[in-house]
Amino acid sequence: MSLWSRLLKIRLLSENTINQIAAGEVIERPASAVKELVENAIDAGADNITVVMAGGGRDLISVSDDGHGMGAGELELAVERHATSKLREDDLTDIKTMGFRGEALPSIASVSRFSLSSRAEDSDEGWKLEINGGRKSPLQPAAMNHGTTIVVRDLFYSTPARLKFMKTERTEFNYALDVIKRLAMAHPEISFSLLDGDRRAFQTSAVPGDVPDAQLRRLTAILGSEFGDNALYIDVVREIDGGRISLTGYAGLPTYSRGN
Repeated sequence: MSLWSRLLKIRLLSENTINQIAAGEVIERPASAVKELVENAIDAGADNITVVMAGGGRDLISVSDDGHGMGAGELELAVERHATSKLREDDLTDIKTMGFRGEALPSIASVSRFSLSSRAEDSDEGWKLEINGGRKSPLQPAAMNHGTTIVVRDLFYSTPARLKFMKTERTEFNYALDVIKRLAMAHPEISFSLLDGDRRAFQTSAVPGDVPDAQLRRLTAILGSEFGDNALYIDVVREIDGGRISLTGYAGLPTYSRGN
């Protein structure tokens, strides 16, 4: 039997290799990790979300929220592939969360030095789990307020080929800033904060009031008063093939445009 024939034998990949392959599909750059982690915080019912980055996200991404939090058992499940609190067997046609596949955390953890700390709302104790390149450490007690904090260090250190496709630290940070702004525009009820090291790059407080008014004020705060003055509210519902599609939000008038 030739060497080539032996190499072609089918075999199962290790769990960590599977996660690293999945990471290439789910996490393309630091901004992808920021998007997944912040969306998780939104789905957890957070009122306040703080993101800290260093080195354009390659050195550090930290996302903290004051959402529902998790207990020790859920913490260990959260980093397993396709483990999720957002989906049941019969829910695929009625998704109401931003994520549901259960791939983000194990994918990020497989290509970084990763820690997940959380305390459930109804618990007096928090827990911390650390993973380095897919290798999991035992759970440790953690003193913290209710909510969740995820710290990602040395992103892609175990898949150096991915680093070749990253741009400058400033460019990568700006990609993440754009992600935060887009999520903030869609969720005026949540306070968002983004720090580049010690420098606060973006801050917006929760906007009270009904959704259309609050959303317009959030959009105006981020895009400027000129957009607010030229925005048209849209609230449309259509019945299509037995289903129902609704579209709500704001669009700029045809007479208003910006280069970016």
